[in-house]
This record gives sequence, C-alpha cells and structure tokens, in this order.
Amino acid sequence: MKGTRQPTALERLEALRAQRLILTSPLPAVQLKVAGNRGEATLNEGVYRPILELLSSHKPLSLGQIEQQHAPKGLTFAQILQAALILVGKGDVAIAQDEATASRAKKACDRLNQHLMMKSRASNDLAYLASPVTGGGIQVNRFQQLFLLARQQGKKQPHEWAQFVWEHLQALGQRLTKEGKALETADENLAELAAQAQTFAERQLPILKALQIA
Repeated sequence: MKGTRQPTALERLEALRAQRLILTSPLPAVQLKVAGNRGEATLNEGVYRPILELLSSHKPLSLGQIEQQHAPKGLTFAQILQAALILVGKGDVAIAQDEATASRAKKACDRLNQHLMMKSRASNDLAYLASPVTGGGIQVNRFQQLFLLARQQGKKQPHEWAQFVWEHLQALGQRLTKEGKALETADENLAELAAQAQTFAERQLPILKALQIA
C-alpha cells in the first residue's frame, strides 16, 4: 500500500486523551506566569491551579483522566490540552510514557543513574538523571545526587545525608558557598547541607520517587 494512513479526527482525539502527564516541579515552586516575546503573561488561575493540584499526587495521569475529574467543574478538554502544552513547555510538567515502556527502561536508567551519581562524588559536571517514566533527563544537582547515594547506603535521615556529603567534600578539600561567600568551618558547611537535605526530602524526593529515579 502506497503512502501512509492518516489518523481520523476521532483517533487523534483518543490518542491525546490517552497521553499521560506527571508533575516535575514542587507544587509551591510553580509560577503561573509565562514569558514571551511581548513580555510576561499571567496564566488563568481557575484553569491551571486545579490541574496542578490534581497532578500534585505525583502519579502520572492522562489528559482524559484530568478531563473526567474537572469536566463537572466547567473545564473543557481544549482548556486542559492548552494548559498541558504550556506547563510542559515551562518544564513544570513532563510527558509520561505508558507503564510497559517505563518498566522496560527501568534497569537501563538505574545503571546510568548509578554511574552518574558515582561521578557526582568528585564534580558537579553532570546535573541530570534519567527517568524511565518520562524517557528523558531530569535536573538533579550534585548534592541532590549525593543525598540519593546516601539513601542507597542505608542513611535514612536528612542530617545523615548531610554528613555523608560533607565527608566527601572534606576528602576533596572542598567547601560550600552561600551568598557568594565560602563557608569555612565544618559547622557552617554541615548546617547548610542539612538545610538543603531537609528541603530535598520535603520537595524534590517525592517527585524523584514518582519519576522512578529514587
């Protein structure tokens, strides 16, 4: 048969409704603003906030599922689709693969992430880890990668993760900086790392778990 078969309008709509999304930013960090060539625009709170709150469960949801939840509240599929495109473009939401595809990618992503996290012990050159859920890279900075390594080694509390990172930094003669100023004492460095570890536990870790990185 020559040529390709174009999907019908109904098939395209069904495929769109089946497309899954997952939140990749902590909900409090999502700004309902977008920058364009003509300046900054404010997004419609009544459309975007309900969608974001639904995705804050950190579970992949299809556009169809979002529509089912919010159609009784007056949101149309066209509004949901447009909001999804904007949020994906902003980087606050990502396209999620189907469960079978994510499952097949899990082992390869785990091996790659382990290699990258081991590299992070010595440098901050690699600031992304692979997610089998999205099939792409997710920004995870050096200290966050080291916090994940600490968890792998059985350290359960943020203060233990901070101590783990500080031991690596000490071995390399490295120090943290805060507001452009180097932190000189061990207590200052540990305090800053502990604060970062606590924030990581509360905000980033639930997302990384949902993305099957942690």
